[in-house]
Amino acid sequence: MNDLKTFIRDIPDFPKKGVIFRDITPLLKEGERFRVAVDEISDRYIDKGIDVVVSIEARGFIIGPAIAYKLGAGVVPVRKKGKLPWHIYQATYDLEYGTDILEIHQDAIKPGEKVLIVDDLLATGGTAGAVVSLVERLKGQIIGVAFLMELTSLKGREKIKDYPVFSVIKY
Repeated sequence: MNDLKTFIRDIPDFPKKGVIFRDITPLLKEGERFRVAVDEISDRYIDKGIDVVVSIEARGFIIGPAIAYKLGAGVVPVRKKGKLPWHIYQATYDLEYGTDILEIHQDAIKPGEKVLIVDDLLATGGTAGAVVSLVERLKGQIIGVAFLMELTSLKGREKIKDYPVFSVIKY
C-alpha cells in the first residue's frame, strides 16, 4: 500500500511548529485510491462479525462510515467535548500537541457487541487509548483498532497494546 502514501500530503508546522500534518484530502479526492484504502481495512474484518464501527472525530468520520457500510455494521461517533446531545461518558487524553476530551453516548454500545475502532491516524496513541477506555466502559468487545496511517516512531501502539492494531500506511 506504499503507493497510497503518494496521495498523502505533508504539511509542515501544522497545527503548530514542529508538527508535520499528514493531510488525507488528496487521497479522499481520488475515488479509486480511497476505495483501496477502505477495502484494505474492511477486508481484514469482513468475517469478524463486527456490530459497530466506532468512528473518531474528525477524519475518522470520513473513513469509519465507509468501513461500516462494507461490514454491514452500525456507526458510533466519538466526538470532542460538548458535541453530543445525549447522556455521555468522557475520557481525557493527551495529543502530541496538547490535551483534549472525547465523549460517547452512554447507550452507544451494548455489552458484548463486537466493536472495530477506526481513525485516520495513530500517533502517540492518546486518542485511541481514550476511545478504547470509553468502549471498555460500555463493555463492548474490541475486535480491532484500525488506522489509515501510523507514525511508528511515536509508539502509539503501546497505549493500546492489549488489542490488535492495523494500519494501512506506516511512516
